[in-house]
Amino acid sequence: MKLGAFSVSLTVKDIHKSKAFYEKLGFESFGGDLSQNWLILKNEDCVIGLFQGMFEKNILTFNPGWNQNAENLESFTDIREIQKQLQAKGINMLTEPVASSEGPAHFIIEDPDGNQLLIDQHR
Repeated sequence: MKLGAFSVSLTVKDIHKSKAFYEKLGFESFGGDLSQNWLILKNEDCVIGLFQGMFEKNILTFNPGWNQNAENLESFTDIREIQKQLQAKGINMLTEPVASSEGPAHFIIEDPDGNQLLIDQHR
């Protein structure tokens, strides 16, 4: 099972202060839209997303079909296959199962400690 690119999606109170803090650690803007209160930052292969007012808590994010530079991978495990494999292993979905047969989709699961994992395929 290939989960794709990994990042941590952080819920922040003030996106401008958070952006300034992570820039001091060497992170640079990589994507997103500051005017919409979300920003993606990168430091080498480490990717974090800053999200103000979008999530209740931090989320581990995986993007099937992408590498750490948000570039399309030629070969990857489709999100519907990932979902099928996880459900077969007894992992419950926090969101509705993926209904489409192809293309972009996402679902959320939770680990035993309540940490949420977002599996988010963009293509």
